[in-house]
Amino acid sequence: MRIFEFPNKFSKQSTSNFSSSEAASTSKSMAQDRETLKSSVSKSLAAGTQHLSAQERNLVHLSSKKLEGRQRQITATIQIPRSLESVWQILTDYDGLATFIPNLTKSKRLPHPAGGIRLEQSGAQCFLNIQFCARVVLDMYERFPHELGFKMVEGDFKLFQGAWRLTHLGTEEHPVTKLSYELLVQPPLAMPMALIESHLRSNLSENLTAIRQRAVAFAR
Repeated sequence: MRIFEFPNKFSKQSTSNFSSSEAASTSKSMAQDRETLKSSVSKSLAAGTQHLSAQERNLVHLSSKKLEGRQRQITATIQIPRSLESVWQILTDYDGLATFIPNLTKSKRLPHPAGGIRLEQSGAQCFLNIQFCARVVLDMYERFPHELGFKMVEGDFKLFQGAWRLTHLGTEEHPVTKLSYELLVQPPLAMPMALIESHLRSNLSENLTAIRQRAVAFAR
């Protein structure tokens, strides 16, 4: 499954009979299509968090770091006025995550050959007439209540692994949990890195805000 595909108007076979001028014209047209697509997707990504209030957007702190090749390290953090245990319970409701995480269309536990925790997750967004989607199968590593690691064993990325980290900041009477999401990601060559990075950052703002809202509403 590909996250999205740029328009492919001409096969290799059909272009083999083109003249040099026709080939140049076709190449220019396809390049224009790429730029139009990039612009449309970038604008849609930027608009993805517009429904969040300014206060909600400011709750999430995002950073990204370029590593070797096409790898990126993305980190997002948020503070939640609930206990570690309450936040942990929400994160490990694996089959229920898609009911409140924006753009997560599927989250389902799968059988694990070694008896561990394996999830299949899919996400999707629609930008104009473009369906932007991705699927991953993740092995989870629980270290209650401070770390929830994950590593892709199958899916649409070259590399997708990281961890949720929970840190206690408040008091017993007034608990506060610092929730951090750390991701190391590398898309395949067919996926533009800048668009994937923008997509992930946009989603993380919404996702962490949704987790906070869920914790505040249901965890006491």
